[in-house]
Amino acid sequence: MEIKQLFEYFQERTPAILGSENFTKFAVLLPLVEKEGDIHVLFEVRSHKMRRQPGEVCFPGGKCDPEDEDERFTAIRETAEELGVIPSDIHHTFPLDFMLSPFGTIIFPFVGALPTSQLNTNPEEVEEVFTVPLDYLLKAVPDCHSINFKVVPEEGFPFDLIIGGKDYNWQARPMDEYFYFYEDRIIWGLTARILKHFLDIVKKSGVFCEPPPPLDKSKK
Repeated sequence: MEIKQLFEYFQERTPAILGSENFTKFAVLLPLVEKEGDIHVLFEVRSHKMRRQPGEVCFPGGKCDPEDEDERFTAIRETAEELGVIPSDIHHTFPLDFMLSPFGTIIFPFVGALPTSQLNTNPEEVEEVFTVPLDYLLKAVPDCHSINFKVVPEEGFPFDLIIGGKDYNWQARPMDEYFYFYEDRIIWGLTARILKHFLDIVKKSGVFCEPPPPLDKSKK
């Protein structure tokens, strides 16, 4: 093989995340609804029948199936299945930044709008739903606490092959965990991380900035 042939191959190659073929892909939707003229964020409470994380607050979503067209399709499909809405009623879906978790998953979050009057939740997955005013969330300051992931080599790890051996200075990876509070609800974990990311984007846009106070003409 000539070097020219090698470079021709790389010209046609689309880069991805190294090792992403070993990651499980999930897609979730951050649902926006209108209530009494205001925008609310809709949350689910996971059914107590669920094997993983029963009773926790989350957004609708799930694992990407091989037959799904793309991650957006997955987010809409899962939302429709969990909330009992027609997929075509979920509109204005836009992608947020995707996330690599330390647990071998890639999460693709989306934001979209849906009607609340037609919800027919799946009791096998959803215990209940509730909404929080977007204005409240934009003003809320979440609690933030850090957790650290420690490297623990498996038994039989070849320390003799690396400089420093068993005293090698492995880097510990910190991760922030956010906690939002609304009435008796606690929103944390992946859901809070996606929520904060969305709120940061909205704040940066300036769309929801409070208008300046009226001019006091008496001071002219």
